[in-house]
Amino acid sequence: MSKARLVITAVIVEGRSQAEVARSCGVSPGWVSKLVARYRTEGDVAFEPRSRRPKTSPSALSPSVVERIIDLRSTLSGAGLDAGPDTIRWHLSHHGGVEVSSATISRYLAKAGLVTPAPEKRPRSSYIRFQADQPNECWQSDFTHFRLAARGRSPGTDVEILSWLDDHSRMALRVTAHRRVTGAVVLASFGDCVADHGVPVSTLTDNGMVFTTRLAGGKGGRNALESELHRLGVVQKNSRPNHPTTCGKVERFQQTMKKWLRAQPRQPTSIDQLQTLIDAFVDYYNRQRPHRSLPESCTPAVAYGARLKATIGAGTDEPHNRVRRDRVDQAGSVTLRVHGRLHHIGVGRTRARTPVLLLVHDLHVRVVDAATGELYRDFILDTSRDYQPTGAPKGPTRPKKP
Repeated sequence: MSKARLVITAVIVEGRSQAEVARSCGVSPGWVSKLVARYRTEGDVAFEPRSRRPKTSPSALSPSVVERIIDLRSTLSGAGLDAGPDTIRWHLSHHGGVEVSSATISRYLAKAGLVTPAPEKRPRSSYIRFQADQPNECWQSDFTHFRLAARGRSPGTDVEILSWLDDHSRMALRVTAHRRVTGAVVLASFGDCVADHGVPVSTLTDNGMVFTTRLAGGKGGRNALESELHRLGVVQKNSRPNHPTTCGKVERFQQTMKKWLRAQPRQPTSIDQLQTLIDAFVDYYNRQRPHRSLPESCTPAVAYGARLKATIGAGTDEPHNRVRRDRVDQAGSVTLRVHGRLHHIGVGRTRARTPVLLLVHDLHVRVVDAATGELYRDFILDTSRDYQPTGAPKGPTRPKKP
């Protein structure tokens, strides 16, 4: 017999007092009183188990925020853009001033039936991540196919899109559409990238013949790109056959780009129209779209401009050149250890809790906002003192006497 039925029997059938039954059963008198009142009102239904869910949940999201989450999911998906919990969280924070965790957004999306389960999908934790430490340390390149829309009765033709991507910042350096990507096209595109962004330390591509002839059996020597890279002193790296994840950054970029292109209401019927759409996407991707793989989900353009660019022969892992991530403390400062001594760098209390990057070149220190790239400090560190002041006058500003 359950304790609830035992209590009801003792009070209703045996006629014992509620206080006596509470003491003998080891329960509170209030619970006995509620149970007896419920039995007299509902009968045997009072013995059935009830939900312990609270009547109110003060920490639950308001209906307007939930509606905003679902609306963002629909709007971003309809535009061919990423619409995952991280992206929705970024839009809520930057455009709505609402801070919601990605896990909470994921729960509400699943509750609304907007998540398609994919249990067979390989977990992200199983991949080995690598990333260049500086911009221009490594450029990835690849090309993909795209079918133009039909024009009248003429079927759409297949074209190819060539992409150059910076490995560190994921910035799309150059994306162009062609009837067919050839060795001459790759060489010309690489030359345009060098003219705009400088010479990279290395490149990473697959084993396509337009990139390398190393799998051609030694026939023909170097191709046009290999000869140019050898002339400039650029290290050429190629993925192993049947290992596309090695060039995963540019592969993922092409997937995102083609998804956006297919979602456009007016599909391109010519290469010129396709190139116009590509240029619009590249501008949005580099300067407006948050990238969850970058610090504080900043844009690729911010990440590309936040650090010194790697140069050939300079080395990217010298002890005097380093990058450190930190967060401004409540006192308005960050710390940096130089020659075994800890130094405190003033940034300002108004920027407390702001994520920052410390770009250190010997004693030259720059402090920039990790999300926006805004420069907070640019100075030469004084090793003889602990605190590196901002130079602002101490205390409140007093008005000048007339």
